[in-house]
Amino acid sequence: MKQDIPFDPVQGVSIAIVPDAEGAPGTNGESTWTVYLLNDNDTALDTVLIAAEGYGTQPTGEAVRTSTLRYRFNHVAPRSATPVELIDPAVFHLTNQYWVSYYQDGRIFDKKFLFVPDAIVPANLSPLALLGGRPGVLHS
Repeated sequence: MKQDIPFDPVQGVSIAIVPDAEGAPGTNGESTWTVYLLNDNDTALDTVLIAAEGYGTQPTGEAVRTSTLRYRFNHVAPRSATPVELIDPAVFHLTNQYWVSYYQDGRIFDKKFLFVPDAIVPANLSPLALLGGRPGVLHS
């Protein structure tokens, strides 16, 4: 049963949403954005599972929920950034949720990362060391 599994606090693992080159080909001059899984630990992550979805309301007041996309990574190296998915700026007005589960040193870890509506904006960009100083919106 789930209550029998000890879930330790997640440390050194985060999600970042990073803009790519401005005006990349095929984007009509609009920046594309990539979601990264950041492992800032000295040990690797194994059997990483990520469930990504968005939910909220449209400006018209209509409730909306995106499809749930699932990703699996067998191994994420220590002190690394792993691209997870491209994210469309059209969903930045929604709550974007990334539920991350993984094994580290034989123990299971689990955490939900929530980007609240309109949090993914240029004003919230900060330099990310694991991405060579590239700016991104970080959630730890």
